[in-house]
Amino acid sequence: MELDELDRLWERHPAWRLLRARNASLVLSFLGTYFIEANRGAAPAGQLVSALDDFLYGIHRVEPDRYPADPATYLEDWAAPESAWLRRFYPSGSEEVHYDVTPAVQKAYAWVEGLRARSFVGTESRLQTVVELLRGIVHGSEVDPDSRIAELERRRDAIEAELAEAREGRFEVLDETAVRERYQQFATTARELLSDFREVEENFRSLDRSAREKIAGWDRGKGELLGELVSGRTDIASSDQGRSFRAFYDFLLSEGRQDELADLLATVQTMPQLSADRRLRSVHHDWADAAERTQQTVRNLSEQLRRFLEDQVWVENRRVIDLVRAVEASALALRDAPPRDVGLVVDEPGVPIALPFERPLYDPQPDVVVDSMVSPDEIDVAELGDLFTQRFVDTARLAENIRAVVPPRTSAALDDIIGLFPVQEGVAEILGYLALDADDITIDVADDEMTIDFADILGDRKRVRMQKIQVTRA
Repeated sequence: MELDELDRLWERHPAWRLLRARNASLVLSFLGTYFIEANRGAAPAGQLVSALDDFLYGIHRVEPDRYPADPATYLEDWAAPESAWLRRFYPSGSEEVHYDVTPAVQKAYAWVEGLRARSFVGTESRLQTVVELLRGIVHGSEVDPDSRIAELERRRDAIEAELAEAREGRFEVLDETAVRERYQQFATTARELLSDFREVEENFRSLDRSAREKIAGWDRGKGELLGELVSGRTDIASSDQGRSFRAFYDFLLSEGRQDELADLLATVQTMPQLSADRRLRSVHHDWADAAERTQQTVRNLSEQLRRFLEDQVWVENRRVIDLVRAVEASALALRDAPPRDVGLVVDEPGVPIALPFERPLYDPQPDVVVDSMVSPDEIDVAELGDLFTQRFVDTARLAENIRAVVPPRTSAALDDIIGLFPVQEGVAEILGYLALDADDITIDVADDEMTIDFADILGDRKRVRMQKIQVTRA
C-alpha cells in the first residue's frame, strides 16, 4: 500500500480511529461482547444504556474513577459522525432510537482478537482447504467434456477404493490434533461469516441511504428516478457480492441442509477431544438472523420506493383538489355579480363529448376501379385559332420609323411620329415605342398631355390621352 493511502486510512477510517481512541478498550470490550460475540442486531437505546450501565458498574467496583461519564453520553459519542462506531437510527414503526454496531468495529475487534497468543496454530487443515479450493477452481471451470469425465472417474475410483477398505475395517481416523485444527478453522470461518454479513448489510444500507437522498432532492419525473434506483438495486444484486449472498441465503433456506448442519454441529459439540465453544452450537441460527437483517434492509429499500410513489400520487391528487376548489370558490363569488366583459366569447354553452363506443363500426368500402385510359372518341379537338391570332410588335420597325422622321441631335413628339406612321398593332405598338432600348434613341416624359388616335387590331377607332412623350436622337 502507498504511503498516502495509509495516511488517509489512519486519519479517516473509523476502525483505525477506534484503535487510536483513549477509551478503545471500553468500546471494543462492551460493543464486542454485546453485539459481535452475541450476534445481536440493532438494540433500543434504553436497553443498550442499561447494559452499558451494568458493564460500567462492574468496572467502577474495582476502579471508581475510570470512565466517569454516564452511559447515554458514551453512546452518543460513539454514534457521532467523527467516531462512526455505532449507527443511530429510528426503525420503522418505533419511536425509540436504536443503536447498531458498524462494520468498522467488527474489523477492529477481529484485528485485536487476532493479537492474542494462540497455544495451537493449525496448518495442515488449511493446506488441505487450499488444495480443495484450487481443485474446485480448476475442475469447476473446465469446459472440455473429456477432462471432466476423467476427473469424475478418478474421484469415483478413489471413493470405491475407500469403500472397499472401509468394508474390510481399514480406514483412517483423524487424531485429536487434526480434529482441533479443523474445529479451530471452522470457528474462525463461522465468526468471519458473521462479520461479512454486517459489511454486506452496510452496503445495502448505503444503497438505501443514497435512494432516500435522491428522493428528497428529486424534482424531475418519477420514471427517471425509479429507473436510477432500480438500476442501482440491480447492480448490487448482480455483483459478485450480491450473487454470493443470494447463494448463501438460498442454502440457509434449504430445510434439508439446515437439518444436516444442525446434526453436524450437535455431533461436534459432543466430541470429547474438543473444548467446543457452546456459542457455535447455534451458529447457523446466527447466520440466518444476520442474513434476515440484510434482507430487511433490502425490503426497506423497496418499501421506500413504494412510499415515494404513494406520496407523489397523494401530492398530485391534493393539487388537483385544490385547483377544483379554487375554481368552485371563484364561480360562487361571481354568481351574483358576473363580469360583463371578460374578453372571452364562448360560441357554445357546452363542450362536445365524443365517447369511444359512439364511433361507428368499420364499414368496408367497395373497390373503386380506376381506368386511366381515355377512349379515342372522348378526345376534344383543340381550338387553335387563338394561337394564330397572336400579334407581334416589331420594335426594330418602330426604331426605323423614328430615325426616318427625327434627324440626329434633334427631338420630336411621339404623337407627330404616329401621325406619319399610323398604329397598326393597337395599344401594344404604343407601348412598344415607350419600351425602346436603342443606343441612339431616348424616350422622355414631359409635363404636357397629348391625345393619340389609332385603330385597334379589330379595326375600331380608339383614342388614348396620356402624358406627352418626347423622342430624342443622339
